[in-house]
Amino acid sequence: MTAADSLLVHASGLVKRFGDVEAVRGIDVGVRRGEAFGFLGPNGAGKSSTMRMIACVSPRSAGELRVLGMDPQRDGPRIRARLGVVPQQDTLDNELTVRQNLQVYGRYFGLSRDTVRRKAVELMEFAQLSDRAEDQVEPLSGGMKRRLTIARSLVNDPELLLLDEPTIGLDPQARHLLWDRLYQLRHAGVTLILTTHYMDEAEQLCDRLVVMDGGRIVAEGSPAELIARYSTREVLELRFAPGHQRDALPVVATLADRVEVLPDRLLLYTADGEASLAAVHERDVRPASTLIRRSTLEDVFLRLTGRSLVD
Repeated sequence: MTAADSLLVHASGLVKRFGDVEAVRGIDVGVRRGEAFGFLGPNGAGKSSTMRMIACVSPRSAGELRVLGMDPQRDGPRIRARLGVVPQQDTLDNELTVRQNLQVYGRYFGLSRDTVRRKAVELMEFAQLSDRAEDQVEPLSGGMKRRLTIARSLVNDPELLLLDEPTIGLDPQARHLLWDRLYQLRHAGVTLILTTHYMDEAEQLCDRLVVMDGGRIVAEGSPAELIARYSTREVLELRFAPGHQRDALPVVATLADRVEVLPDRLLLYTADGEASLAAVHERDVRPASTLIRRSTLEDVFLRLTGRSLVD
């Protein structure tokens, strides 16, 4: 068995074109069984196009792709039967109840009525929706609908779960509850592949990830590896009234390995935030406020893509 044969997803030189537009430009990806793998990047980076090829709903334009050891263009139905898919937009039937959404979806996979009834009970408990079992979907909150969408994707006990922007549009409480459900799936051995442009989400959920920009992979590794490779140990944030940060830039530019200029602040990338802050004060720079923090994936993103998080 080759290394590629041991991967649940293996892509080599994968390309997706839409007319003259090349959305995915020859990427190489390998996802191991049992890991949580992420595609990180801004809108338009090629993340969703890649996920649709893996989900066997969009044919590749060039390159090689194997999912669960099979070719999506030849074995699409067999692969889809073993996948769970959480699309970016919920596709629930709003006129059915929570329970009915799960039971009807289970029947698409050929499961018996007894099986789908039992699975619906299990999945409603997993998604913390048991008390809403007989409620129609339409009045549910966004977080509840997202949890129901994830529960529905598990009705066929998938080996591989694909999640496209799983927490987009949710408030912080709903996001954290959803993260907790995904942790449970990871510990149960389900392989997760997710796309996100939320840096904290990728850092929380992913064992390993790739950063995409312009249809290409620009970095790969664990969150800790990427931070160590592309950023410094600490970041000193100097906040100013809008526009005043540029006046301070030439004064502090030599105090850090790298300086990012944002609309209301300067980010100084440094090994020692306290020492850099003392040097800032020695140069008579007086920001409105300061913060010393550890580097995050957001800092890696700024380094690699050179623009704000959401285009």
